[in-house]
Amino acid sequence: MVIDPIADLLVRLRNAYLARIIEVKVPYSKLKSDILRILKKNKYISDFEVIDEWKNKKSLFVTLNNVRETKYIPTFKRISKPWQRIYVWFKDLKKSRNWKWIYIVSTPKWVITWYEARALKVGWELMCEVF
Repeated sequence: MVIDPIADLLVRLRNAYLARIIEVKVPYSKLKSDILRILKKNKYISDFEVIDEWKNKKSLFVTLNNVRETKYIPTFKRISKPWQRIYVWFKDLKKSRNWKWIYIVSTPKWVITWYEARALKVGWELMCEVF
């Protein structure tokens, strides 16, 4: 039983990058799918797709960037945990100096990056940091 599924996703991605594995299979959830959509948009992963398995069970099949070609291994850090939620307002999100990292923020309607939260002037739960 996984207590923190978002941390489980980030650890699976990090371990796959360190082991130089190209494809990872992750249990499905809508929140994980939204996080992977953001990671794909910001080019931290190549692609992902939802796979239907037996008895209405779904999985996410993630294709990672080839580390041998990009020479870059992203770092994933979980900030808000199930036992300690971190909430921020859009003014409290610090800017990236060189746009090399992103914060993923969960709002009541959607999951967005920190720069989208600043543009929309919303803030909520600071989920994770990717750099």
